[in-house]
Amino acid sequence: MKLTRRYRFSASHRLYTPTLSEEANRATYGKCANPHGHGHNYLVEATVEGPVDARTGRVADLVELDQVVQKEIISRYDHRNLNEQVTELTGLVPTSEVVADVIGRRLADNWPDTLPGLARVRVWETKNNIFEVVTTS
Repeated sequence: MKLTRRYRFSASHRLYTPTLSEEANRATYGKCANPHGHGHNYLVEATVEGPVDARTGRVADLVELDQVVQKEIISRYDHRNLNEQVTELTGLVPTSEVVADVIGRRLADNWPDTLPGLARVRVWETKNNIFEVVTTS
């Protein structure tokens, strides 16, 4: 059985590669290279996979799942500048591909044994841009 739970956070970022000129950054990232950055209301989906517990009839304890995502992701990313305030993104260009990868790895690396396996993490930057990381925790 798979269960997917959704979470939201708002954050700003600037897409900019320091080794490129301002012109090259604008050509590569367009308006996303704005020196003042821009923001998104991100949606994160965490999918767990495991058997349905015969005693509870559930695949996962939703309170525990929410606590893990809150601690590892939401409390670290919500209302932050991803370039400057999120340690694991330091030195990286915080594209949504990179953000999804970092979030997926952070969850997988801190996943408790008391929850079923983390099967997938999806990050929605916009309704049209969705990035998926398949995990193996």
